[in-house]
Amino acid sequence: MYPLIWVSLFVLVVSFLSNVSPFVGASYTILAALQLTLIGPTPLNFGVIVIVSAIGATLAKVVIYLGAFGFRDQLVKNKNVRLIGRYSSRESFYLVLFVASLLPVFPFDDFIYIGAGATLAPLGLMSMVTLGSKLIKSTAEIALEVTILRELSTILDLHRIDLTLVLTAVFIVIGIVVYKVDWEAFVARIRGRRIGSGSGAVPPEVAKPL
Repeated sequence: MYPLIWVSLFVLVVSFLSNVSPFVGASYTILAALQLTLIGPTPLNFGVIVIVSAIGATLAKVVIYLGAFGFRDQLVKNKNVRLIGRYSSRESFYLVLFVASLLPVFPFDDFIYIGAGATLAPLGLMSMVTLGSKLIKSTAEIALEVTILRELSTILDLHRIDLTLVLTAVFIVIGIVVYKVDWEAFVARIRGRRIGSGSGAVPPEVAKPL
């Protein structure tokens, strides 16, 4: 029972920290799945980890909402923020929030929570919708990831703790690379090559008026 308690606390913290920074964060379900393989994916362990990860992610969105509330004087000047405020009383708004909270990778729900905090949209109802969405998201993703991890363990002939340590190290390295790479310069370099390789393209410095 004690390993489940400590792992649950770890997953709660990780899921919160992975979601509390707007538009930035690691996949907390992968880390939750790694921890679940470590203590064993029993029905009890699976259910607790899913619930805890969903709660941590939802609490992080509440913090984003409160943070936006503190800057509402500046944020309400943005037309997209005002648009969220106008639609926050409609049922379609909560459907969009549910879907946005469900989508992997893309932090569309962060945009919604920032706009909602700036325009004082109902936080209680938003939190319930987000929690329901995150429960579905965690259930589906963790179940899939645990299955993949189990197959990898069989193929690579690694024990659960070995596989957990190896994949944790891999994800840490990937995270460091993602944050260290200058993506803006990378995209600019690709665009420059495309322009340079275009047929009949004339460099800006050549195409000067006479």
